[in-house]
Amino acid sequence: MPSMMVFFTPCCAKRDPAVRWLVGLLFGCWLALGGSALAADKSVVRHAAIRAVPQGYVLDADADIFLNPTLEDALTKGINLYFLLELEITRPRNWWLDEDIAEPVRKMRIYYHLLLRRYVVESGYTTRTVATLGEALAMLGRVDDWQVLERGALRTGEHYEARLRLRLDTSKLPRPLSIGAVTGDKWEMVTPWYGWSFDAPAAAPSASSSQPLP
Repeated sequence: MPSMMVFFTPCCAKRDPAVRWLVGLLFGCWLALGGSALAADKSVVRHAAIRAVPQGYVLDADADIFLNPTLEDALTKGINLYFLLELEITRPRNWWLDEDIAEPVRKMRIYYHLLLRRYVVESGYTTRTVATLGEALAMLGRVDDWQVLERGALRTGEHYEARLRLRLDTSKLPRPLSIGAVTGDKWEMVTPWYGWSFDAPAAAPSASSSQPLP
């Protein structure tokens, strides 16, 4: 005689609303905890702002950067990871397409120095070494005084929109890895776009104009 599997569902779970409510509550909490754990490991831009300086306009930003085990392992084996910080600035227009103001890109690199046993972070013209990967990623996610526009590029008081993201430049990976990056997500790291609006601040006075006349 062929075997037969029989499943039983407690009748109290079907009939008692309190039991169903409790089960639903526990299931919802489980989903919430799982979702928050996944979100905690997601790279994201937390804050970004553009301000005026005598030379033009600079960007300050903070991002939480996380690497998956594949990328962490690549670092410890001496593979360089290159990142691109991409900014887009536009001026909204009511009766026409938005005006593209600028799309600056900042190149950054992180690698593990096998002899020194320290992580090296290159961002702009700055190179620093730190002892741990956590310190290196925190440094990578912090941007200060990045000049993105020349003086006079924005109209004071005009409304502008900007968005920012950080992503791994997979084209810089060693060739066998860059080919694999096209078909898989183990070699990917990209933050969602972080968007905000701002009114162009007045240009900051230059050092020469602030000096008193003799």
